[in-house]
Amino acid sequence: MSEWLIYRGTGVTHDGIVELPPPPPWRNFDGEPLVPPAPALDASSKRRLGVRGRQGTLHRPGTREQELVNAALYLRRPLLVTGEPGSGKSTLAHSVAYELGLGRVISWPIVSRTTLRDGLYQYDAIGRLQDLQIERSASGSHAQDGGEGLRAEHIGNYIRLGPLGTALLPSERPRVLLIDELDKSDIDLPNDLLNVLEEGEYTIPELERIAERAPEIPVRCDDGTTVTVRDGKVRCRAFPFIILTSNGERDFPAPLLRRCIHLQLDRPDKDRLAGMVRAHFGEDAAGRYEALIDAFMARSPADVRAVDQLLNAIHLVDEAGWTDAEETRQRLTAELLRPLDRTR
Repeated sequence: MSEWLIYRGTGVTHDGIVELPPPPPWRNFDGEPLVPPAPALDASSKRRLGVRGRQGTLHRPGTREQELVNAALYLRRPLLVTGEPGSGKSTLAHSVAYELGLGRVISWPIVSRTTLRDGLYQYDAIGRLQDLQIERSASGSHAQDGGEGLRAEHIGNYIRLGPLGTALLPSERPRVLLIDELDKSDIDLPNDLLNVLEEGEYTIPELERIAERAPEIPVRCDDGTTVTVRDGKVRCRAFPFIILTSNGERDFPAPLLRRCIHLQLDRPDKDRLAGMVRAHFGEDAAGRYEALIDAFMARSPADVRAVDQLLNAIHLVDEAGWTDAEETRQRLTAELLRPLDRTR
């Protein structure tokens, strides 16, 4: 039954290019012109997946997690991942990108002021106006002809595609987009996302208005690359692998849930915690720090702790070397492992 799995969560990069199965007809997109392949994984992924760099040491997801990730890959649907802070929601995006060779993860952290346009693109109208005034002043002319030509030619210098806008660029292979903590958004953003997630395209009005005079405009992307936008429109070819994370602080509208595959991450068990510790501190670390793992696990169902707390405690013990200061070790590790929902 495991032959259908594309992503296996083994922490081992596939040899060669992983060919995804064809999308359903209703999720088949035809955007162009094609953009260059995604940049390589960066330090952000390495921090989450483990600094040791040895294959097979990354923590492995459970069967249900593997199956739902693959369902999202097959169906070209976003994956809505909910769970406690530190349960591995964000790490999952980096794990998929690493194993399938999909390049650098694009991250879109959500706050209460985030809008859909923030995710698609930003347009620096003020900077453009200031530069235009400087150009006119330097040329000693206020004629409209010169300014019109400058605006059409250089407008791309003032447009930067956002994380979602970059992920939707037409590429042969899907980009990985992490929309982090969607439950922190205002009430409108989940509904605003619906059309973009369904249609896989968006328009940049500032470029669409000048399409007849300048049909192809180079713009900067969220990942630092530069691409050409044609006629002010962007339409994907390979729909990105999108993970939307939530700490469960709010409910989402049914239309958004209908467009997503939903994965609920449970608290990591001891085996999974041991795998995370091995990924960051070496193969023998799970045995050396079993007492700290057990202390992290020893909490009531109501207590909230993040895996980061465990990793911080282990690193401090590892670096400080408290071989003759057991009282100090116990006191500080107890502070570092204090449940997040307790302020005193």
